[in-house]
Amino acid sequence: MFENKTEDKPTKTVLACVDTGEFDAEASICELEELAQTANAEVVGKLIQKKTSYDPATCMGAGRLEELKEQLAALEAELVIFDHELSGVQVRNIENILDVRVIDRTTLILDIFAQRAKTKEGKLQVELAQQKYRLPRLTGMGVSLSRLGGGIGTRGPGETKLETDKRHIRRRITYLETELEELKKHRTFSRSRRRKDGILSAAIVGYTNVGKSTLLNALTDAGVLAEDKLFATLDVTSRAVALPDGRSVLLTDTVGLIRRLPHNLVEAFKSTLEEAASADVILNVQDLSSEEREQQAEVTMQLLSELGCDDIPKINVMNKSDAALYPDTVFEDDHTVIISAKHHSGFDRLLECIARNLPETAVRMKLLVPYDKTSFINRIRAEGKVFSEEYAENGTILDALVDIKLRKEAEEYKI
Repeated sequence: MFENKTEDKPTKTVLACVDTGEFDAEASICELEELAQTANAEVVGKLIQKKTSYDPATCMGAGRLEELKEQLAALEAELVIFDHELSGVQVRNIENILDVRVIDRTTLILDIFAQRAKTKEGKLQVELAQQKYRLPRLTGMGVSLSRLGGGIGTRGPGETKLETDKRHIRRRITYLETELEELKKHRTFSRSRRRKDGILSAAIVGYTNVGKSTLLNALTDAGVLAEDKLFATLDVTSRAVALPDGRSVLLTDTVGLIRRLPHNLVEAFKSTLEEAASADVILNVQDLSSEEREQQAEVTMQLLSELGCDDIPKINVMNKSDAALYPDTVFEDDHTVIISAKHHSGFDRLLECIARNLPETAVRMKLLVPYDKTSFINRIRAEGKVFSEEYAENGTILDALVDIKLRKEAEEYKI
């Protein structure tokens, strides 16, 4: 991975967007600014051009590009980030006109992912997405693609291979896909083993920077990096937490989502996001203080639907209630909970809600088991959990979590 030589000094950057009406350009460029800041850019200017369609050669109109060139000189900016996917030819043409480095939204996101990936799987997924993105642009970008050096958009596994030919990139893609397939098999085996062992799971999903990692840390002391930045965490982390009914559930943090998440990234991170598809319940964490909470929730629900999660119970976890101006506009019910992960408030109700939405696998019971049925106590202990036991005149009094398979038999001894 290339080290960014200007990491300590933010890169002066101008953002550019062509508004064709296909998405909310203002909201998208604001999100692009957050992404740029996450990658250590100092956004010194923005330019939006309303246009019926993108220019095939330069994306933006020639007049606006000249205006952008003057703006870059005045602001002493050294990078332009376009809020679209650019072809290799477009990047080359725009760079020739502006005489500064040009990247697009996808390259920026890939760069952030390259910084954040820590595990072997995360790094492989990032490189796979990078290589797939480069392949069709290899011819068009020419010299600009093979530029080596530091700076936003040049980091990540595989950056030293930018000058290689298409055949080498295709070989690399095949290798990465094979490696990821092996890791996916291992993950699938682990999931099936957990299911066989009766381990319940809950996936924490949601828009990036809504507080998913903060929530996991607060509930389980997981020690996951939690920063006020987009994509602060990228790799999957799972930790168990005890529920009020005596059961425990495995909480799994997943990668954050954004608008217009590049297709290559969705594909590359499918195995990570599949944790949600195999969960018993999904916690859809939302930022109650954000004006765009509903739109962000829609992005999350759409991707969950694509992953086949429609039939999995979902809990809307309204986080950051401490920062929300009007938290009372949302009402709690069996599928909605208001919390503040930062201040550990609302957790009791959240855990109760998780327990209610999980499939019934065990039930907590108070039993009086006759002394000649001690073998049944051993079965309860093996399949469930005994919280306390005391010896009475006519048998053993148990406070126990009884596996659903033993419930009918246990009813005979229920107090």
